[in-house]
Amino acid sequence: MKVLKFGGTSVGSVESIRAVVEIVKQERQQNNSIILVVSAISGLTNLLTKLSEEASSGSFDENDLKLFQEKHFEIVKALIDVPNQNPILTKLKLLMNELEALLEGVEILKELSPQTKDLILSFGERCSALLIAKVMQEHVGNSLAINASDYILTDHNFGQANVIEEKSFQNIQQLAKDYSDKLLVVTGFIAANEEGRVTTLGRGGSDYTAALIGAALHAEQIEIWTDVNGMMTADPRFVNKAFSLENLSYTEAMELSYFGAKVIYPPTMAPAFKLRIPILIKNTFQPDFEGTKIQFDSQPTDYPIKGISSIKDIALVNIKGSGLVGKLGFSGKLFSLLAQHHINIVLITQSSSEHSITLAIHHNEVEKAKQLIEEEFCLEIAAKWLEPIEIEENLGIIAIVGENMKKMVGVSGKLFYALGRNGINVRAIAQGSSEYNISVVINENDLSKALNAVHDAFFNHLKKTIHVFNVGVGNIGSTFLNQLEKQKDFLAKNNDIEIKLVGLSNSKKMMFDENGINLSNWKNELENSSSPADLNEFIQKMKQYNLPNCVFVDNTASSDLPNYYKQIFESSISVVTCNKIANSSSYQEYKKLKETARKYGIDFLYETNVGAGLPIISVLKDLRMSGDQILKIEAILSGTISYIFNHFKGENTFAEIVKKAQELGYTEPDPRDDLSGIDFMRKMLILARDNGYEIEAGDVKIDSILPKSCLEAATVEDFYQELVNENDYFEKIKHQADEEQKVIRYIGILEDGKISISLELVDNQHPFYALSGSDNIISFTTARYKERPLVVKGPGAGAEVTAAGVFADLVNISSIR
Repeated sequence: MKVLKFGGTSVGSVESIRAVVEIVKQERQQNNSIILVVSAISGLTNLLTKLSEEASSGSFDENDLKLFQEKHFEIVKALIDVPNQNPILTKLKLLMNELEALLEGVEILKELSPQTKDLILSFGERCSALLIAKVMQEHVGNSLAINASDYILTDHNFGQANVIEEKSFQNIQQLAKDYSDKLLVVTGFIAANEEGRVTTLGRGGSDYTAALIGAALHAEQIEIWTDVNGMMTADPRFVNKAFSLENLSYTEAMELSYFGAKVIYPPTMAPAFKLRIPILIKNTFQPDFEGTKIQFDSQPTDYPIKGISSIKDIALVNIKGSGLVGKLGFSGKLFSLLAQHHINIVLITQSSSEHSITLAIHHNEVEKAKQLIEEEFCLEIAAKWLEPIEIEENLGIIAIVGENMKKMVGVSGKLFYALGRNGINVRAIAQGSSEYNISVVINENDLSKALNAVHDAFFNHLKKTIHVFNVGVGNIGSTFLNQLEKQKDFLAKNNDIEIKLVGLSNSKKMMFDENGINLSNWKNELENSSSPADLNEFIQKMKQYNLPNCVFVDNTASSDLPNYYKQIFESSISVVTCNKIANSSSYQEYKKLKETARKYGIDFLYETNVGAGLPIISVLKDLRMSGDQILKIEAILSGTISYIFNHFKGENTFAEIVKKAQELGYTEPDPRDDLSGIDFMRKMLILARDNGYEIEAGDVKIDSILPKSCLEAATVEDFYQELVNENDYFEKIKHQADEEQKVIRYIGILEDGKISISLELVDNQHPFYALSGSDNIISFTTARYKERPLVVKGPGAGAEVTAAGVFADLVNISSIR
């Protein structure tokens, strides 16, 4: 024997009922004995609620009543042969007339009792069962509609009736015996008290009906047919990566359901739980999908948790004061008070000092709860044994659930790390001694972000999504985006990382797409965007999206953009930048940014600030973290200057070499931006600060490569003319180097907290002698690398290597998260 329950969406349309017919046919072909339990047609219970409430106010919309009728008649006309339609249409019409008369009575009296409301709501299931039974008679054969209120007995608690199981089970067993030759189609949700008054079983009532029938008949399985592929790891409306679970234990399913999973409702499982009857959640619209099996024991899994659920619209009630400490019976009195007034407590936590108790309840009950507590404990509040009751609203709860949690170390650490990394503040925590559930109360606006972040943290076979907001699409920025487009498949396949570009801006326009900007067509999309570029608006929009694992990428040389870094950090968003302005401005600004990033536990990566694609910042960091002492740093950190002096040989004039470097894209539009040494100075300044020195740009001793006349030239053309005019100056340097068999190098030195940058001639014993092309080179002399310094060398200029450095920083953040 199997019990198959079909929800409102499963019987909500002609096509869905056809799917139900095929499912029933297949079960009958396999010689399975089955009973069907059906809900009201999708949306009609809400419609009946609306009609009843409007009637109690003195007037209901007759068009709504007409819609209720048309929904049923439409299915009859589509699925039942014309000669057979009249009997069922007549029966349905009689029920509709009864419903109309009932609503008119409520309208006249302007009164809606819970008993009357239950009776009105029952018409949804009664009409549905009649209709589905007739359809089954037509397509399967020998079917009969059964009104569950004739068999399931409850108390008088209308709206949320409690079932009297022993008598109900006897009735159900007799029903099955009396009609063993028929396919029974039973109304879900409704029952009756001992006086025969219709009652309803509350939320999830149709599932409960199925479970009661299954338990009474000792069914081999109860199947809940709905519109989703079983119970999922998280709410798919919030978490795109959520996937269906193959199996759950009763306990796990009840925990997930209690904390927001809508597929099944906890009381549904109670009768099945007692008899260890498996419950299968299936999708009416994808019947071949295996669905989720809920059974007594939890099956082995590779993951510490089974799922993550959430509840919105939560408020916290904080009760605290010295009068709580050691006060016997206070908690019992408090909980009894709320229970007597039917206020459901979702979560409880109490400080170890007993100084405070925090309750999470639904927001629509919070004012009532506050009033009750203040009235009950008015003397304690007046005597200041209790402080005024505090209410915190606009909150939500996420809960991680799984029986395996109790066997694994670090589960709570992983949960809180994922939340903390994304700037999600936890307001309250609760964990039972069974360790099946850890629940946290957070800001409601952070629910989606939290669900995605925690889901990524625990289900690590899925791709981790990094949400990127990029400003700057010039030479470096566009190269970075092209590299991202080329590598996205590799990252997904080999690193389980999905990098999603959500925001993009240049100096003229900006654009956003939460689903991801097309990396192969970003130029056209940005060009066609109707949103003018606005840095402040871009940052605000990024913060408003409130996405998990969010990274801001600055691919500009803008002096304005670093002013936003601090507020970006304060939103728990990491920053990757090739922009040197932030780290080379005042030391106080540098320190403030580093401290803010550290405070909010996010990343501030800027490898390209010093060595383009070379790992210089990371090497320095590793040396310091390992306890090594940096004695001296020598460096050539300008690929442009390296190229110029490596090619300033033979008959080539200095002006010709600089011109060639500019044509190859090694220099800024005005080559003096490179040759002045200011950019080099910024890099050395950053190295010094990252090495722990409090140093300003004005403290750096820098010798200019260029004569004063070249630096002061009015235009770039004039600058080149001055280079020609000063040719003898440069030739003299070249001649001296040739005579001494040395090479010209522009070297920065950091030693004893002081920086100097100067033009030097070095011989073949110097590690910088063999430098070629546009390479950068840096030498670390440390306590460990004293006799033979640690040298890092490689390309130091060009969009490809700089963009690659930005890309590497982004991937490093991905791996951290």
